Amino acid sequence: MDAGDLGSRNLAVTWVEVPPGAEQRAHSHAESEQVYVIVHGRGRMSVAGDVEEVGEGDLVFIPPATQHGIVNHGSEPLVYVAAASPPVSMQELYSAELAPDVADYVEDQ
Repeated sequence: MDAGDLGSRNLAVTWVEVPPGAEQRAHSHAESEQVYVIVHGRGRMSVAGDVEEVGEGDLVFIPPATQHGIVNHGSEPLVYVAAASPPVSMQELYSAELAPDVADYVEDQ
């Protein structure tokens, strides 16, 4: 759900599936705070240099302008929902490939 979808003006929500061995590289959003809610699988999340294991049901808060990323080090997909406010455009969220080094991975765009 990008800014403006379904009448949203102040929120962007994404559903992300990270294949085994893939990662969302460290990045930040200057103005937006975010939450990640882990729906399925396990991974390792880095926020401002602090690295923690995450799994189903965990919620991680990311303040604005804070470096963050997530790695799926498991054997099954890691699935999470991320919400950002103010909204981050889908173009900004997906400007870098999620898993360029994983064999047989095809980025949906």
